[in-house]
Amino acid sequence: MERRPQHTYLDPLDAIWLTVADRIGFRVERSAEVYASTDGKGVMTIGDPTTLDPDDCLAQMILHELCHSLIEGAGSLAVPDFGLDNETERDLVREHACLRLQAWLTEKHGLRRVLAPTTDFRSYYDELPEDPLADDGDPATRAAKLGAERSEEPPWAPHLREGLEATAKVLEVASQLGAEDPKATNPPIWSELKH
Repeated sequence: MERRPQHTYLDPLDAIWLTVADRIGFRVERSAEVYASTDGKGVMTIGDPTTLDPDDCLAQMILHELCHSLIEGAGSLAVPDFGLDNETERDLVREHACLRLQAWLTEKHGLRRVLAPTTDFRSYYDELPEDPLADDGDPATRAAKLGAERSEEPPWAPHLREGLEATAKVLEVASQLGAEDPKATNPPIWSELKH
């Protein structure tokens, strides 16, 4: 007799962040055609696993896109890619603001290095001060502060905070167990969890 599975496995962190995105107003799709994109109609498309780096995860990718939406404001949710141009340097300050906000949001939960960006902007992110919203002369700081304020408002609140809290709990358990892939050459990303 042929077995008919009644359930589908869903990675717990994927489940958390797909839910966060949904509650904020995004349906997430995967595609090899893009790295990350939004259509302005509630669809966020994230590259499928074959197109991403080994240290990318869906949670980090969704969080980064949500940070872009926080920097650009609620009106940007109805605009493809939040109105940003990622083909030129035009929106470099906005990208830096997004990274500052991402560092600030994740730092509070010990996830700053766990959910760090893996793009060419990683060096900028890694060089941010302990308080990424501190005034240090970077023009991105002001926009990041506005994004931080928006993170406490709908449609982002309370979902973003709940997603970060849930992520920290899941990764804390994995870290305490010492869980790792015996075939991997690098340690698991949660080894970067700040306790």
